[in-house]
Amino acid sequence: MKRVLSGLVLACLVVFGAHAAEKVRWPVWFAFNDTENIDVIGLRLNLPSGQCEQVSGLDLGLIGRSQYFNGIQLNLLRNSVTDALAGWQIGGYNSAGLDNMLGLQTGLWNESKTMYGLQVGLVNLADYAEGFQVGLVNRTEGMHGYQIGLINIIRDSQVPFCPLINIGF
Repeated sequence: MKRVLSGLVLACLVVFGAHAAEKVRWPVWFAFNDTENIDVIGLRLNLPSGQCEQVSGLDLGLIGRSQYFNGIQLNLLRNSVTDALAGWQIGGYNSAGLDNMLGLQTGLWNESKTMYGLQVGLVNLADYAEGFQVGLVNRTEGMHGYQIGLINIIRDSQVPFCPLINIGF
């Protein structure tokens, strides 16, 4: 099992980090504050918090922030990407800001400007979504996909509110 997990992590690092190889600054970064303006391709450990311009790979700790992120972001309290996210966010509060989120968000509170993929949590929010939202409360302005939860809101739909399941096309 450990070999399979190690292989998956290594494959993700190669696939997600390939386009930014010319920006390599640090293969492993231990972040103790939010003042570093660097790029990390590999592993970033946030103790307690870390912020950098771009991370491609694996991000672990309590609070992780970056402008661009490719890979797996696993921070206990907060994951924040201000521009573009391609990958998986796992944590208490996950956000993907100005640009597209392509992938998966799993946590208590998930939000994204434009989401292509899957959000799983207690509260899932997106301005526009293509894919699935699964949670207690799901809300989006416009959607091409499905919502499964207690409260499902697609504001630009003919049926803007529907409990249990809502479909937007």
